[in-house]
Amino acid sequence: MERRYFGTDGVRGVVGGEVMNADFVLRLGRAAGRVLGSGRGKVLIGRDTRASGSMLEAALTAGLLEAGVDVERVGVVPTPGLAYLIRPLGALAGAVISASHNPYTDNGVKFFGPEGTKIPDALEAKIEAALDGGRPGQAVGRLLHSEESQRRYRDYLLERAGDLSGLKILVDAANGATHALAPWVFSQAGAEVFAICVSPDGKNINRGCGATEPSLMARLVRELGFDVGVAFDGDGDRAVFADRQGRIVTGDHVLYLHALAKGVRAVVGTEMTNLGLEKALARHGIELLRTKVGDRYVYERMIAEDLTLGGEPSGHVIFRDHAQTGDGLLTAALTFQLLKRQGRDLAEVVDELLLYPQLIENVRVADKSAIMRHPELEPLVEAARQRLGEGRINVRPSGTEPLVRVMVEGPDAALVSEVARWLAGELSRLAAVE
Repeated sequence: MERRYFGTDGVRGVVGGEVMNADFVLRLGRAAGRVLGSGRGKVLIGRDTRASGSMLEAALTAGLLEAGVDVERVGVVPTPGLAYLIRPLGALAGAVISASHNPYTDNGVKFFGPEGTKIPDALEAKIEAALDGGRPGQAVGRLLHSEESQRRYRDYLLERAGDLSGLKILVDAANGATHALAPWVFSQAGAEVFAICVSPDGKNINRGCGATEPSLMARLVRELGFDVGVAFDGDGDRAVFADRQGRIVTGDHVLYLHALAKGVRAVVGTEMTNLGLEKALARHGIELLRTKVGDRYVYERMIAEDLTLGGEPSGHVIFRDHAQTGDGLLTAALTFQLLKRQGRDLAEVVDELLLYPQLIENVRVADKSAIMRHPELEPLVEAARQRLGEGRINVRPSGTEPLVRVMVEGPDAALVSEVARWLAGELSRLAAVE
């Protein structure tokens, strides 16, 4: 069945709207409890720092308990931290209340299975189908508490960071779920750490900072003389870096650095992965395999191909020999440790990997599906390809917002900009007609 509420990263929306309200989230918890299986075990719940998090946490908890599922609340925790904890805490599943990189006015719920991976599309469809079911029977779950969960994740990260003494690191925690943990981990590992955006007030998450707006972090790295900077998004599953010159270092750079260090045969990327990375990896005999956008799809391809490294330019990077999902803190810890072990500067990686100019234009639409099915879409994309010549064009609906994203990349920055703006304008025209 076609999913109505679940997008590429769980259920997400404006707080107080159709889905992100207490009534709907209670129903969602009840439905998830039915599908996951009441009486079989506990579900972990974590959240980020949004003002609406406590309300939605209470609603989701109530729904799961009513379905007969035990619930253990972890509190404010990065999304990948909650995913990691599922197995060592013996949980049936996990749920995170977060809208990731979106503003505080949005929130969302995403579910993870017993292995700490995001649940598949088919299971999300079953939860949707159970939303309108009758009330459950008399079985009621228990609300559990534990002091061990946060410590387990903290120690896991510290072990992987190793010895970072001698490194000067600037951390931007986006006023989100990593605000306390990130500075602590890297300081405990021996680095000199300066942290910004670590004072969440419920409304400032991702505002002018973090992985989606890393310019402040990058500027301060350059001006204050740090070796490297890292910015996380609100729920901590992305990491975007800056080198000592203040240049932004994306997930593509991270994949390149670790692919060469690991000597892998192939890396999984997405439709958005830069063509420059594909060509650079090929020169080292490493194949780039592409999948559709979404770290769950990257992980599925990694499993199918038995690969250990994959990710997205946005900063979602999966190290399958360490975790089952993208983890910004883990990515930073492993990257800092690798740079120190090799005696390298991140600026060297930026100089080596020549990425093609890439531009993404967002077109706001009322109905994403209607635009993607429009008979004029493919002819317009083909016309844009003819104008671009060498390079790539990708048009896709956003999984979390009412947008269609137009990505254009090629060797000529001016031409890339011209083609991207033209195609976005044409899609805006189609949206106005719709």
